[in-house]
Amino acid sequence: MSNLLSVDTALERMLKDFQPLSPEEITLDEALGRVLSSDIVSPVNIPAFANASMDGFAVRAEETTSAQTEFPLSLPISMDIPAGTFPEKSLSPGTVARIMTGAPIPDGANAVIPVELTDAFWTINAQETLPESVALKQAARRGDNIRLIGEDIQIGQVVISADTVLRAEEIGVLASIGRGRLLVYRRPRVAIVSTGDELVDIHDQLQRGQIYDSNSYALAALVESYGGTCVRLPIARDTVSDVRAAFLSALEHDPDIIISSAGVSVGAFDVVRTVINGLGRVDFWKINVRPGKPLAYGRVGEVPYFGLPGNPVSAMVTFDLFVRPAICRLAGRSLDVPTIMATTGEDIYSDGRRSYLRVRLIHTDGEYIAHLTGTQSSGALTSMVKADGLLVVPEDVKFVPAGTQLSVRKLRTF
Repeated sequence: MSNLLSVDTALERMLKDFQPLSPEEITLDEALGRVLSSDIVSPVNIPAFANASMDGFAVRAEETTSAQTEFPLSLPISMDIPAGTFPEKSLSPGTVARIMTGAPIPDGANAVIPVELTDAFWTINAQETLPESVALKQAARRGDNIRLIGEDIQIGQVVISADTVLRAEEIGVLASIGRGRLLVYRRPRVAIVSTGDELVDIHDQLQRGQIYDSNSYALAALVESYGGTCVRLPIARDTVSDVRAAFLSALEHDPDIIISSAGVSVGAFDVVRTVINGLGRVDFWKINVRPGKPLAYGRVGEVPYFGLPGNPVSAMVTFDLFVRPAICRLAGRSLDVPTIMATTGEDIYSDGRRSYLRVRLIHTDGEYIAHLTGTQSSGALTSMVKADGLLVVPEDVKFVPAGTQLSVRKLRTF
C-alpha cells in the first residue's frame, strides 16, 4: 500500500486548488441555501418601538397594586390602540388603554395586563364599541408583556455573519430588517460525465449486458445538496474520441469542477488518462481508501477534475471524501462533517486501507452502537440508503473486534 496516497494527503493536495468563488448579488426570494459572502448589519432596531406582546390593557403598573381576583380593580378606558396605529398622546393617569398584540405602548404606560385577566369581552377583530371601563383581576409588574425597543436586534448589530448558509430562519431575520438584496458566493458549476460501454440512460431500453447510469443522477443530487449546480453530459463510450468529445463538451459549460465516473480502474484508465493528458494533466491516481481506491485528480484544461470510480457506492463515498470539500470551499461553506463515536456491534474485517463502512446506528444506554448494513460490496447502492453513517476503520487495521470505539461520519441527522 506504500505507493498509494493517504486520504489526508490527497485531500490536502486537492484543496490547495480551491478558494471561495466571487460574490454575486441575489434577491431575498433566491436566498434559501445560499452562503453569505459578508456580514449583514441591521439598519433598524427590532422591535422598532416598544409594543404589546399580547392583547390586553396598557397600564401604569403602580396603579394596579390593589387588583386581585376577589376584588377586581375597575379603571376607565381612555384609549384604543389597534396594531398598525401609533398613539398620539400619553396614557392619562388613572386610566388604561385597550391594546392589541404588536401595537405600540403609549407614553406613560409601563405594563400590559392580558385580556384574560380582566372582565373584558374581546372579539377577534375588536370592532365592538369601546367599553367605558374594565375590571383588572391581577396587578401588573413594570415591563409585563412589553417587547422593548431593540430587544431582539439593535441598529449596527451583525445579525448574520459571513459564510452562513441561509435557512428559513435567517431569511426571516433578513426580511424583518428590510434587506431585499444580498451578496452571496456564486454557486459552483459542476459538469458530470459518465463513461462506459455498458451504461444506458434511464430513459432508454436495457439490453443484455447493460445497466442504467445511476451515478450521474446520484452525483448530481449530491452536488445540489452541497450548494452547487450541475450539468449531466451524455454517456461517453470507452473510446478516446468519445471521452474526449465528452470532456470538450463539459468545458463548453464553463464549469468550476468536472467529475467523471468510471474509466479510472486499473484496466480502463488508459482511455481517460490519454484524454486528460491531452487536454490537461493527471496529478495523482489511486488513494489508500476503501471503497474507492481508483480515484484520479487533475485538470481538464484549467478546470479541476475528479475521476471517481464506477461502482456506485465507491462513487458516492469518494465524492463525500474529496469532491464535497472542494464544492464547499468554492461555495464558502464549512468543510466540517458531523461525526460521533460509536461502538462496533460485531467483528469487522478490513484489508488495511482506511475503510468507510456503511452502518446503522442504534442509540442504547447513552451510546451509539454501529451495525454494518449488510454486504459492503461497492456495487450495493441500497447499503447507502440503509446507512446512518460511515464507520471509519483506520489504515493498517485489518480486524476490529466487536465493542471497539470508532468514529462515524454521519450521513443523516437523528
